[in-house]
Amino acid sequence: MTEEKVTLTIQGLEVTVPKGTMVVDAAKKAGVYIPVFCYHPKLGPVGMCRMCLVEIGRPKKDRQTGEWVVDDRGERVIEFGPKLEIACATEVGEGWVVHTTSPKALEGQRQIIEYLLTSHPLDCPVCDKGGECPLQELTMDFGSGKSRFLYDEKMHLQKHVPLGDLIFLDRERCIQCGRCVRYQEEVVDDPVIGFEQRGRSLQIVTYSDPGFNSYFSGNTTDICPVGALTSADFRFEARPWELKTSATVCPHCPVGCNLTVSTRRQPNDGGQVTVQRVMPRQNESINEIWICDKGRFAHHFAGRSGRLTQPMIRRDGELVEVGWDEALETAAKGLKASKGSLVGLAGGRAANEDLFAFHRLVEGQGGRSVLADEMAGGEWVKSLGVGQGTNLGDLAQGDAVLVVASDLREEAPIWWLRLKQAADRGATLVVAHPRPTRLDKHAAHTLRYAYGHGVDTVSELEKAVKEGQGGARGELAAAAKAIKSAENLLVFFGREGLDLASSASMAAACGSLIRAKGGAGRPKNGLIAVWPKSNTQGALDMGFSPAMEGLGAALQEAKAVYVVAADPVAEDPTWAAAFEQAKFRIVQELFLTPTARMADVIFPAQSYLEREGTYTSGERRLQRFYPATQPVPGTRADWEILRDLGRRLGLSFDAATPASVLRNIASEVAGYEGVSYQALAQVQEQWPPVGGDDLYFGGTSYPNLQGLGVQLPLVKNGAKPGKPNAGEQAIGADGLWLVPVTRLLDRGTTVTPSEVLAARLQARQIEVNPQDGQRLGLQDGAEVEVSIHGQTEHLPVVLKSDVPLGSALLPRSVGLAVHEPMKIEIKPVGEREA
Repeated sequence: MTEEKVTLTIQGLEVTVPKGTMVVDAAKKAGVYIPVFCYHPKLGPVGMCRMCLVEIGRPKKDRQTGEWVVDDRGERVIEFGPKLEIACATEVGEGWVVHTTSPKALEGQRQIIEYLLTSHPLDCPVCDKGGECPLQELTMDFGSGKSRFLYDEKMHLQKHVPLGDLIFLDRERCIQCGRCVRYQEEVVDDPVIGFEQRGRSLQIVTYSDPGFNSYFSGNTTDICPVGALTSADFRFEARPWELKTSATVCPHCPVGCNLTVSTRRQPNDGGQVTVQRVMPRQNESINEIWICDKGRFAHHFAGRSGRLTQPMIRRDGELVEVGWDEALETAAKGLKASKGSLVGLAGGRAANEDLFAFHRLVEGQGGRSVLADEMAGGEWVKSLGVGQGTNLGDLAQGDAVLVVASDLREEAPIWWLRLKQAADRGATLVVAHPRPTRLDKHAAHTLRYAYGHGVDTVSELEKAVKEGQGGARGELAAAAKAIKSAENLLVFFGREGLDLASSASMAAACGSLIRAKGGAGRPKNGLIAVWPKSNTQGALDMGFSPAMEGLGAALQEAKAVYVVAADPVAEDPTWAAAFEQAKFRIVQELFLTPTARMADVIFPAQSYLEREGTYTSGERRLQRFYPATQPVPGTRADWEILRDLGRRLGLSFDAATPASVLRNIASEVAGYEGVSYQALAQVQEQWPPVGGDDLYFGGTSYPNLQGLGVQLPLVKNGAKPGKPNAGEQAIGADGLWLVPVTRLLDRGTTVTPSEVLAARLQARQIEVNPQDGQRLGLQDGAEVEVSIHGQTEHLPVVLKSDVPLGSALLPRSVGLAVHEPMKIEIKPVGEREA
């Protein structure tokens, strides 16, 4: 259907825009400057601040004939109203004439600025927003330079008001534009802050406990047009003009949000360059201009505190520091002695360049490359992932999305946000999960299955789609009908309630559904895996296999084990025992982890903030990140270490830079043909404009000048449709089953170093349904005894009605090694066998 267009004139420029466009947006697209405070292009218009006052002239019509009235020259007669109008909440009309800088418009704008400043503290020299403050900028452009109001009459309100642990409010600076409140209500559906009182006493308050309880709270500081909202880790830390900015990609989840890292040399930290803040970098295909609070605040792990700074080898049973040459020679000697019996174990947080070099080294030694992330399905995503050109921001009416076995808000918050917005635009959202999640509220259809029956549910859905619902009934039949009638289908699949084998079955079932629906390879169609790490997809593409059953035995039998960017000893005690049995152990890490403490050789690696490289997101978008800080002295990039070690083993490594490693990837890895750092650095104009001269319009998020990435093509790798090759183990049918679940603010090694997040980290607890609690004699909040891997653990129990019967939920990364469902016994502490 052709979109209806409207042509009008703004400041003498003829502009054609879609019908329904607001005057302020039409002006911005034409390069015309209309000042705003309350308006934001990603929020609905409210017309609260009146800063965007303009003169609007409309063509005159003859009341009797309905024809345009024309003058002697045949041109339409334009009539201007007696009053100024707001450009932010007025839709454009055909033939309109808009004056934005007429004397009348400028006087109206000047008066608004003067009025706003009557209650503003004018503390620009100390305000955190100074240098990137829209109020400051617009005051210089439109203010009169003097005021008719007395300074003593200003409102003096409380400063440094904690809305929560992460966000502070200076009430004096607030201009009541409502951007923060509307963002929380409209965009992220977390109405946890709002207005209280009226008139000049109007103020922002929090309604939640804990305060400002939202995973997206930090975004309000970006769109706040003044310094009213500040973050806990940046308040009074630096001024914008002191900061150096670098582009990176978030390392915490498979979304691949684009970030900008701001750094400064700190006089009180020995002159070291340190990270001052992390903010969004605009990429409308991935994260738009938003990031979650984990991506914003959980960057401190990459700092210098506690980092390894020199290679170490084990000598007479003790780890001692040595030079790089000695460490590399020792490692090479150990690997040569174990040729043909090597296991290379990598984590999904390593970059593609590291993983490619690692796989080449392990393969060259006759070993096998294993990924520490316990989720399968990579071959299905490579062949049936989303088609090139897919953008979740394009999903709307006529599109369907299935989310299965994943709590997206906890596992990939920006995907949750974008699917919520897709549902708002009319897309059909189907959620299949054993327990309620925050995505259910926005779903057209919710399929509730018992743990152990997720694969069966997807298979039944596929059958109903293929056979026109077949024998399906109820909600499943309705969901199948909606999917069948949709033009496009995306499927997000996760791993909740699944072990490694059943996660492979889930991927196969979802792949079969995609093929049954048709459309594979087209934009807005295909599979998206909710991987546990930021670069799990890249690791699988580089040739790693997910941690197979029996890995512990494989580690124990290996003559050598080489670990890069993983900590198996801390994650699983069965792996720890096997790792200890290996005859020779090498670890590349940032810190002296439990795994590193058991190594024979330790190489100190660089963090993602100190180097460049690439990640591949769950949407198979290849993205480049850049160094933000100088490397910690004595460290090297993972790929460099592997290259230097490989050369000592007689392997051919011709890479001199990360860019040259990517060229090798492009020539050897299916699906990566033609990629290069130059291609990944390409950018194009995006809407809305943010940062720089557009601070007043889109906020202080950073424009993307360093690259939008490339969405990789699909690979025809022989993943065959058909019945899943393994089912799930029935859970909850007999006794109580412990099910690991992902929580965003976990207690993993990349999150706990961030002190500002400490109060929000997931509690170390076990969650049980009240009915199971009553059957087992458990009291809410009481301590219980649980046996895990032969170890007795004491944990507080929380009784929650949304926990499925027969299940006990345990958050991952709380110091307990539970990666897949397992049957357990649970009892109150102190209870003894009869």
